[in-house]
Amino acid sequence: MHDKPDFYIDGRWQAPAAPESLDVINPATEEVCGRISLGGREDVERAVGAAVRAFDTYSVTTREERLELLDSIHEQFRRRYDEIADAITMEMGAPRTLAHNAQAASGIQHLKAAMRVLKSYEFEQRNRTTLIVSEPIGVCALITPWNWPINQIAVKAFPALAAGCTMVLKPSEIAPFNAMLFADVLHDAGVPAGVFNLVNGDGAGAGTALSEHPDVAMVSFTGSTRAGTLVARHAAPTIKRVAQELGGKSANILLDDADFERAVAKGALDCFENTGQSCDAPTRMLVPAPRMEEAAAIAAKTAEAVRVGDPADADTEMGPLASEQQWSKVQSLIQRGIDEGARPVAGGTGRPDGIGRGFYARPTVFADVSNDMTIAREEIFGPVLSIIGYADDDEAVAIANDTDYGLSGYVWSDNRERARSVAARLRTGGVHINGAWLDPMAPFGGYKHSGNGREWGAHGLREFLELKSIYGYEERT
Repeated sequence: MHDKPDFYIDGRWQAPAAPESLDVINPATEEVCGRISLGGREDVERAVGAAVRAFDTYSVTTREERLELLDSIHEQFRRRYDEIADAITMEMGAPRTLAHNAQAASGIQHLKAAMRVLKSYEFEQRNRTTLIVSEPIGVCALITPWNWPINQIAVKAFPALAAGCTMVLKPSEIAPFNAMLFADVLHDAGVPAGVFNLVNGDGAGAGTALSEHPDVAMVSFTGSTRAGTLVARHAAPTIKRVAQELGGKSANILLDDADFERAVAKGALDCFENTGQSCDAPTRMLVPAPRMEEAAAIAAKTAEAVRVGDPADADTEMGPLASEQQWSKVQSLIQRGIDEGARPVAGGTGRPDGIGRGFYARPTVFADVSNDMTIAREEIFGPVLSIIGYADDDEAVAIANDTDYGLSGYVWSDNRERARSVAARLRTGGVHINGAWLDPMAPFGGYKHSGNGREWGAHGLREFLELKSIYGYEERT
């Protein structure tokens, strides 16, 4: 049992102002695996106050001092690496292999990226007689989700530290323990008191208090589009910057010259990875209409081969959904797909055979989906793939862009120039050609309801900087 009632404020763990306990549930067993406290306005006030005080000194540290601090964090993160990965498996159900090889690894990946950017970033530029200076924006509120918890903390906290900002983190109350280990990492690395603070809580409590706080200069939020809308509304009266990475309903276009065996199988597995709980998952697979049966058969075979089970087992490929609420939502949307006439070719409602407890879902594939069906419009955030037929390349692009979201896209073709042409027409923040990996030095973010602003690499650092023009810095010649 992990009971961690305190918050990390001003360089030490402190008791909440008004204790309110919350059980954290292990989604594989449905049992309580620990307890935390839910913070409120008084806790947020203390944390923001500590960050305000620390900003005066941390914001004027040198590039070299920040690099030295990030290097120390790297050493301490490595030391606690297995603990962080194990916590993610326990609290949100990521399979052990995924938690160690991808979830925890992403923290190291983004730390190294932040260091690489900081080493060469130009914080000052001359424009004739004017000096243009990039300065830390101030105190930042970091509000992060449960699905890729350390990843989302890392892509906010490390660029903020590199920029010279101070911050208050509110991690998801569903998966809080990895974040508390992260606080210990930063403490042991020597991050000065008040530079990093952590307050647990829910969105209505701590999240709203942070978004509204007049001393918070920026909110960096990752989560649902619905919650992102609320964050923006709460932040608006204080005219603070809001950077958001929200939901997605990404299209995976398989052109008629693609290697279908490879592309369909890879697309389905990418949809099921992390139990489908990834905002950029390729949940809409677009295939030439005459090849619907071929694609459906390959996807169904792939789904049926996925090993679903205990996330602590090294052989498990797909664990449970993160919560009972998420499980109920996914079940409801699978049933909605059936009711609206989509053809299930694998999976369906209920738990996988042989599993009697835990928030497990069946890897599910629907064929003959039309883009106006609910399962093609709403972000399911579960292991559900919808296969949609198209007539030609133009219709494929039109279907792909016919969505409220615009986070990611995927194109498969044996002709790279053709793939590039289609990729250029997709209204998304990123496009993967032929299964290409994400690039931690490239910007990540979305169009439309998928958010605003960018994370990762130099663009991620810029989100935490404010621009100042000093006119007459040099005399005219």
